[in-house]
Amino acid sequence: MRFGVLGPLSVTDAGREAAITAGRDRVVLAMLLLQCGRIVAVEDLIDAVWEDRPPATARGQLQTCVSRLRRTLGPDLILTDPAGYGIRCAPDQLDATDFTRMIAQARAVAAGGDAEAARKLFREALTLWRGPVLAGLEVRAVRQRGAVLDEQHGLAVEDRMDLELAGGRDPDLIAELTGLVEQFPLRERLRAQLMLALHRAGRQADALAEYRRIREHWQQELGIEPGAALQDLHRQILLGELTEPQSPAPGPAAVDSLPRAVGDFTGREQLTARLLATMDEAGALPAVRVIDGMAGSGKTTFAVHLAGLLRDRFPDAGLFVDLQGHSDQRPLLPEAALVTLLRQLGVPADQIPDHLDERIRLWRGQLATRRSIVVLDNAASTAQVLPLLPASGATPVLITSRRRLTGLDGVHPESLPVLDDAEAVALLERIVGARVAAEPEAALDVIRRCGRLPLAIRLAGARLAHRPRWRVADLLRRLGDAALPELAAEDRTVASAFALSYGQLPERTRRMFRLLGVHPGERFEVLAAAALADESLDEARDLLDDLLDAHLIEEPEPEVFRLHDLLREYAAALAAELSGADRRDAVVRLLDFHLHAFVAANDGPQREVTTADLRLEPPRRPDLTAALTDPAAHLERERPNLTAFVDAALAVDQPEWVWRLPRAAWRYLFSRGYVPELDVLLRRGMEAARQFADQATVAVCANYFASSAHRLGRRDESRALLELAIEICRELGDEAGMARSMGNLAVLEEAEGRFAEMVALQEASLRIDMRIRGDLIGVALRRAGIGAGHARLGRFGPALHNFRLRLLITVAMRDAVGTASSLHAIGMTKWRVGLATVATSRRMVSAALRLSRSAGYAVGEVEGLAGLARLEHAEGRTGSALELVEQAIEIAQRIGHRRYESLHRTHRGEFLLAVGDLAGARESCAEALRLARPRFPYECALALSGLAAVHLAEGDPGSARRLLEQALTMFARMGVPEREDVARRLAELDSGPDQLRTPPGGGRMEG
Repeated sequence: MRFGVLGPLSVTDAGREAAITAGRDRVVLAMLLLQCGRIVAVEDLIDAVWEDRPPATARGQLQTCVSRLRRTLGPDLILTDPAGYGIRCAPDQLDATDFTRMIAQARAVAAGGDAEAARKLFREALTLWRGPVLAGLEVRAVRQRGAVLDEQHGLAVEDRMDLELAGGRDPDLIAELTGLVEQFPLRERLRAQLMLALHRAGRQADALAEYRRIREHWQQELGIEPGAALQDLHRQILLGELTEPQSPAPGPAAVDSLPRAVGDFTGREQLTARLLATMDEAGALPAVRVIDGMAGSGKTTFAVHLAGLLRDRFPDAGLFVDLQGHSDQRPLLPEAALVTLLRQLGVPADQIPDHLDERIRLWRGQLATRRSIVVLDNAASTAQVLPLLPASGATPVLITSRRRLTGLDGVHPESLPVLDDAEAVALLERIVGARVAAEPEAALDVIRRCGRLPLAIRLAGARLAHRPRWRVADLLRRLGDAALPELAAEDRTVASAFALSYGQLPERTRRMFRLLGVHPGERFEVLAAAALADESLDEARDLLDDLLDAHLIEEPEPEVFRLHDLLREYAAALAAELSGADRRDAVVRLLDFHLHAFVAANDGPQREVTTADLRLEPPRRPDLTAALTDPAAHLERERPNLTAFVDAALAVDQPEWVWRLPRAAWRYLFSRGYVPELDVLLRRGMEAARQFADQATVAVCANYFASSAHRLGRRDESRALLELAIEICRELGDEAGMARSMGNLAVLEEAEGRFAEMVALQEASLRIDMRIRGDLIGVALRRAGIGAGHARLGRFGPALHNFRLRLLITVAMRDAVGTASSLHAIGMTKWRVGLATVATSRRMVSAALRLSRSAGYAVGEVEGLAGLARLEHAEGRTGSALELVEQAIEIAQRIGHRRYESLHRTHRGEFLLAVGDLAGARESCAEALRLARPRFPYECALALSGLAAVHLAEGDPGSARRLLEQALTMFARMGVPEREDVARRLAELDSGPDQLRTPPGGGRMEG
């Protein structure tokens, strides 16, 4: 599949155009392609689609857009991430990537002196353009992001025309340049090229007329004069000073002090192209670029490579000085650096002044007479480089540093990232050869074990290149879990490069870095770092800023940090030198902070229950807990670290955290659908509790572990865990705990279709809660369960009574999740029995959906979307119903709720049948049946009855009858009112097949 953005949006698969017709889908796809290889935030996509007027349902509608794109492009192309969406797009699948690569190659070839080959590459690259970027998508965000490509297009056109003019094709270019200045009316360089071509073709009057025309136009339309370069060209043509190119007057000999460029330089193509395009755009100000980055990221190599590509523009001098900012020597003083640079320019030593100010004046004067480029490598500080900068933009300067030089005003910093996977593998292949291509998976593992750090890849590659009998897999085994000792060649090691950066830090900052080696997760917040190091919040921020400026840590989002993989290994090696007590104390400080933060992420009533279960003591650092502005967001960020936290606790002999952390995070993780990862944590907590904790803790762990086991389909295990919890609570006299686990056991009965037993268990639990005046959360849950059981059994009066009682309790407790669930149940039940209009029920269900979304209650969101879908269908808006139910199914899939996915796939089948899509209806109901059988009998019977309706519509009454008979048997066993609908439909089928055209319930499936 290939994508095109250099013109109207295009998608082709095997040469055929794939139709993306929906306007919103085109905008979403355009945004993903413009940021190919990155996750695009949901908020950015919503802003692009709706700009300043997003509807309340924007997120849901965005999910629908993504679902449609997946159906068109394939299920694996669109990536889903908690932060947003992305697109898998190989370099050869996108025309913009091809263009950027080809232009960078053309400029490199031109710099090497092969003008004809460069012209050919430019022409080929420019043929990729079919019009302005994403023409026809007049969307603010698309236009803003597309402007970068449009600018690259204009620069490439200008560079190509320079080469064409240098080749002496002036008359042939006039017509083309005339069209180009109309296409790009504000680009002065193209105007100058047209004037030059006209002049060289003997049309001096036309050249001057072109200048007058553009000057008058810009004065009238923009109120500005042409730039200095265009004015100077006009003056030279007017005075006859512009002559044919001649040999230049004798001047200083060309100087080339740049180090030898590496022959296997790989990657950095987009960054190279962007910097080449902008280095000569600085005007009167120096064109200074600071290239900073972590040790080993290839800053010097990249700067020398870039300077080499620019040498044809600055042929008089290529200057280089190592400022020794990060070495085992003292940083070079500006006075000494100026001596080195002036000597490179040929200034005799006895003519170099003694005073710094005089040396600066001499240095700047020398640069003013030459077309030069300067590389200031390995800078230590802003103060070191300021005296070395030229006075004007005629001389570009590339500065490299491991530190961020934040004191250079008006200078554009470029933080050099590690290579991407493709670049890193390509570098390894250029070093090693064909063995890399023969073992692609092992090669990918090697470069990832090297953290895609150029220095590490070079050292690993050199090791492999000098061992011709080794396979790539042999190198991978040597790298193992500790790569740093293996990443060495002669006196070069990655560890020593890191040690230079670390050694230049103050001791307090070094201590913070060492303790970060104890941190078990990949990312950490400033609050966590403060807890880990036992520092104040302000002091922790300052220490992390020092580490960030030294490129020893990264900040992927505000106040959230991470270490590169190899730096994490280096920090861990330093942390291993700490005493066991110091490591244990640091881990306990960290986990205590996270435990209280996770508890705070529970809403009020749940927080009380969680606190009681954990027998929680006050936090060690109340100042940090108080500084949490959004505990739920904090828990979401720390979610990937939870397993590592548990491992760290065991590593320092602190097993109680193995069950305490998952219990604290349970409500958040379960309600948002992170059940598989929660299940792993709860299992480990259960095992640790059985080994180290008291029986009361074992009962709590068993109760909560049962929830994930049930959600993931391990019903027997869930039942055994709940029975264990009930038994322990009975022995301990813990009636509140016993009532809670009995209520959860009733949920199992519901899933297995034993609704009468469900009601009985919930009522028994309620009696215990009422007798001991248990927690209101438990009472509310019992009321919900009793109401749900009565509703399934067709006892709608008692059902509504219990739903209303629950609503009163949850509103009083400010329990958003419980309130949402109650509103939804009341709204849908009243509509089902005819006690409320569709409009009234829609208002209640919509309010429930808003509450569920605000609380992050994924199950409630599924219920709300599916409920609204059924109400839309009831009023004949089946298209809208399908969009809503597809959103519900997508969320149910994401959170692993197979029962709800089955239920709503049956509803989707009903809707598709209503619009005549028999194949889609059959597929949807069949998938619902596969998901439900044999685990969920009610949903299974419902899917059977849905399939029966499809078969009848297809003219197959025999199959319809067999399916209805199976459904009737199951519904009758459960004692639910749907048995009467199915029996009636079977009787109607006996009267004639045309009578059975809709699913049970007169076109209204239940559930």
